[in-house]
Amino acid sequence: MSIQSIDPAVPETVTHGAGAERISIAELARDSEQVAGMVVVSAASRKVMASIARIAPYKTAVLVQGESGVGKELISRAIHREGPCPNGPFVTFNCSNLVESLAESQLFGHVKGAFTDAREESLGYFRAANGGTLFLDEVGELPLKLQPKLLRAVETHEVQPVGSTHNHKVNIRLVCATNRDLKAMVKAGTFRADLYYRLNAAAILVPPLRQRREGIPALVAHFIEAHAERFAREVRFITREALEALCAGEWPGNVRQLFNALESALMMTDSDTLALSDLPESILRSESHAQPDAEPTVIRASEVPTQVPTAKSGEVMQSLDSAIERAAVDALTRALNATAGNCVRAAELLGVSRYTVYRMINRYGVSTFRGRGIVPTAQPVRI
Repeated sequence: MSIQSIDPAVPETVTHGAGAERISIAELARDSEQVAGMVVVSAASRKVMASIARIAPYKTAVLVQGESGVGKELISRAIHREGPCPNGPFVTFNCSNLVESLAESQLFGHVKGAFTDAREESLGYFRAANGGTLFLDEVGELPLKLQPKLLRAVETHEVQPVGSTHNHKVNIRLVCATNRDLKAMVKAGTFRADLYYRLNAAAILVPPLRQRREGIPALVAHFIEAHAERFAREVRFITREALEALCAGEWPGNVRQLFNALESALMMTDSDTLALSDLPESILRSESHAQPDAEPTVIRASEVPTQVPTAKSGEVMQSLDSAIERAAVDALTRALNATAGNCVRAAELLGVSRYTVYRMINRYGVSTFRGRGIVPTAQPVRI
C-alpha cells in the first residue's frame, strides 16, 4: 500500500542518508486523536469508539470479538472507564489459564475446607470484581461443564462458592473477549447457545489491522513517541520507504505486533530518523508482505548452443555469476533511474516485490538519489 495519499505536500520532507525521503512524525500524528488510551484515526476505529459510547452507560454483558492483538482488553478498559462504575475494580482473568479441576473455585470462590488444600476462604474473580468490571479474556476456552454456572451467574447476579450453600450477590459488569468464532463453536457443540446469546447482547467486533491500514501511520507515530520516551531517544522522522513497508504489512499479530516491531526498531536506530534498515528482518522478509516475484524466463533446449568454449568449470561458473550480477545491477539501475528512485514503482517495472528491490539495493550496493539518478556505491546500504 502506498502512503502517497496521506499528505502529498509533507512540510518536513527532506533527504536522509542515501537520498531517502523522510516524513515528520508530528505530521503523521496530526489527524489522530487519543480517546480512552486508544489512537483513533480510521473509520473502523471511530466506529468502535461509537459502539463503546453507546454500550458503556448500560450495565449489560459485552462481547468483544477480534483477532489476537487488536486491542480487546484496551477496549474493555474503555468500556469500564466510560461505564456507571468507573471507580470500581477492573479485574482481568484469562480463561485459557483455567485449571479445569479448580475452574469453578477460580471464578466463584470456595470456603475453607471445601477440598484438599483449601486452607482458607477464596473470594474468586466474580466477587473480587464486585462494584466494578470483570473482564474474561479468551472466553471461548471456558470448559463446557462450567458454562451453565457462568450463565446462571450472569442471569441471577449471584455466585455460590464451592463448598457453600450460600449465594452471594455480585454487582458487576461482565465483559468477555475472544478471538474464536463462538457462533461456529455453538454449531459444533463446544459452546452453549444460551450462554453465547446472553454474552452477545451487546457486541463489538474489532477489525484486524490489515483492514484499517489508513490508521497505521498514526499508530506508528504514536508508538514511536511512546518508545522514544522510554528509550530516551528523540526520533522525529521516518523514511517514506520504512513507512510504506509498515503500511504494506499483513500484521497477523495486529496492533501488538506493530507495537513490538517499533520497539525493536527504536532500539536499533542511532539517529533522529527511523529507516527501513532499522525495522526487524521478520517484517521485511515476511512472505505475507511480499508479492510473488516474476516468473523466470524459460529457455528451450533447442535454443541452447551445442558448442560451448572449453573452460574449467570454476571459470565458467564465475563468468556466469558475474554476468548475472552485471545484468541484475543494470536492470535495477535502469528501473530506479526510470522511476526517479521510487522503489515501489521500480519493483513494478521489474516484476518483483518491493522487498526484492530493497534486498538488491543492499546486495549490489546501489544508492538511490531521488530525482538525481542512481549510482553504484562502494559499500552496500544496510537493508
